Amino acid sequence: MKQLLCFGDSNTWGLIPKTHERYSWGVRWTSLLQEKLEKHDIRVLEEGLCGRTTIFDDAYRKNRNGLESLPEILESNYPDAAVIMLGTNDCKSCYNANPYKIAKGLGLCVDELLKFIPPKNIIIVSPIHLGNEVWKEEYDPEFDRHSVVVSQNLFEEYEKVAKEKGVAIVSAADYIQPSKSDREHFTPEGHKIFADIIYNKLLETKIA
Repeated sequence: MKQLLCFGDSNTWGLIPKTHERYSWGVRWTSLLQEKLEKHDIRVLEEGLCGRTTIFDDAYRKNRNGLESLPEILESNYPDAAVIMLGTNDCKSCYNANPYKIAKGLGLCVDELLKFIPPKNIIIVSPIHLGNEVWKEEYDPEFDRHSVVVSQNLFEEYEKVAKEKGVAIVSAADYIQPSKSDREHFTPEGHKIFADIIYNKLLETKIA
């Protein structure tokens, strides 16, 4: 049985917008993907963590640095393939990061994946765009107006990383809008759509 690592943040973990709760199995995209992959003898390894970044340390929450987390996860699981979707939390105002810097961080994460996984078995996902006014108190004031602009410009830089590393890429923002209730997380429908997108990409790249 092949193992597919799904490495990401709260949209991989399955956070329900405006709560601290998780979408159940059968709703979050990783579980829907697992159901689709059963006939391909592929097991999904869910490795989503709320607040996770590419390379930045959260001053208030430990172990959110994706680059630092990856080596242990890779060594303990030895996955055959990976889907990596990070970058949304990197857009927070406290990190003061532009799309180029975030993409460089993502590239370092991909370098870690490449120590265990061939490039043909890796898919980068450029995340959904942050919604307008996400920075307001009733949504998530860890972001600001500039965060939205940064999120909208990640794909162009991520595409360069994908080309440099020889891996596949998908833009989630081409298919999914964030929840209107919090402007940053997937709705149940978004999870369903995203599972289909990734499944089709796995077929296209012959990972599945």
